[in-house]
Amino acid sequence: MMEQRSRLGVLGGMGPKATSVFIDQIIESTVADRDQDHIDMVILNHASLPDRTHVILENSPEEFLREIEKDIRLLEYAEVSNIAIPCNTAHYYVNELQGMTRIPIINMVEESIKVIHEAYGDGCKVGILATNGTLHSGIYSESALKHKLVPHLPSDAMQQQIMNMIYKDIKRGVQIDPQELEDIIHQLITEDGCQCIIIACTELSIVPLSEGTKQHCVDAMDVLVKRSIELSL
Repeated sequence: MMEQRSRLGVLGGMGPKATSVFIDQIIESTVADRDQDHIDMVILNHASLPDRTHVILENSPEEFLREIEKDIRLLEYAEVSNIAIPCNTAHYYVNELQGMTRIPIINMVEESIKVIHEAYGDGCKVGILATNGTLHSGIYSESALKHKLVPHLPSDAMQQQIMNMIYKDIKRGVQIDPQELEDIIHQLITEDGCQCIIIACTELSIVPLSEGTKQHCVDAMDVLVKRSIELSL
């Protein structure tokens, strides 16, 4: 009889490219010599879900929550052991989503802030690179404060630059120069006094950063990948 293994449910499509990168990273990060060494996944790429930033800023979550509950029911039917949502902004509703199911949802926000606290300790000033929706929701700032970190948000001009990168370039499939994002991170470190930068948007996780820049960053996507593998082996 085949051994029953944990099965990871991936609630994706927010956006589709970020979900694709998440899946690729899980495969690449799993120590495996054969197909059977990889983790089992059930992937829902629900690209037509309402835009999360719009939902938060307009305070109109009804359709989003109604549609995503259907996805959770499908994952329950598939008997997944944990659910990963590779979208930072959607975590604004993580308590509502967890209330819909007994299957544990891996909280990317909390897990990422814990990683930063473990590495830097109390009082670390953390720059947050995210969508307007994520920043407006306060999910990272609140978690940082809870763990005795100091959250720092980009200036309005810098935030507009970040949003342009996410919505006008990455989501449209336009190749961007990684140097643009690296310059933002460098400015947050050298001019704004941040000790660590959290990449809190899965679209930004797609941008390849230099090893030197990565040393100052914690990518929430990387944290979610690592935790998803740990819980599924």
